[in-house]
Amino acid sequence: MRKVILDLAVTLDGFIEGPDGEIDWCIMDDDMDFEGFVSGIDTIFYGRVSYDAWGNYQPEAGAGTAEQKLWQAIHAKQKFVFSSQDRQDEKATFISTDIPAKVATLKQQAGKDIWLYGGAGLIKTFIDLGLIDVYRISVHPVALGSGKPLFENLKERINLSLVKTNVFRSGVVQLIYEPKR
Repeated sequence: MRKVILDLAVTLDGFIEGPDGEIDWCIMDDDMDFEGFVSGIDTIFYGRVSYDAWGNYQPEAGAGTAEQKLWQAIHAKQKFVFSSQDRQDEKATFISTDIPAKVATLKQQAGKDIWLYGGAGLIKTFIDLGLIDVYRISVHPVALGSGKPLFENLKERINLSLVKTNVFRSGVVQLIYEPKR
């Protein structure tokens, strides 16, 4: 069965965005093998705000070949947008009701794993509903002091098992957990 993977950058003090939504602190080193992660998925789950911002993002004309190829690979994935808006979009399927059943159906279909991209509201919903199979959290060596926290107002404790740890040249430490069920 396919897995829903939350792959996310977080600051040392637990924020996924700065107070003004900034993510300029995120480090992308080539030893992180993000392209390998992208090749292991074929579906991306977005919240509407994240989809509107990044779902069809195109790098600037002067962007390097590697960045252009990465975005081409991301945009080749099947996209689902979870939103209260029932909208038509050629590049994505919008889901507005019965999230657990629809996610269960998608997980049972043949294919690669699914990336839970975000944003924060969708991630919180998936955490609260127990829909995340793998937490792949990359802790960046920066503390912001404020912003949007990853874990906020949890309905109940989440017990996790550490599966793997990766340490990168930049000082980013990637922690890969699976929920204890």
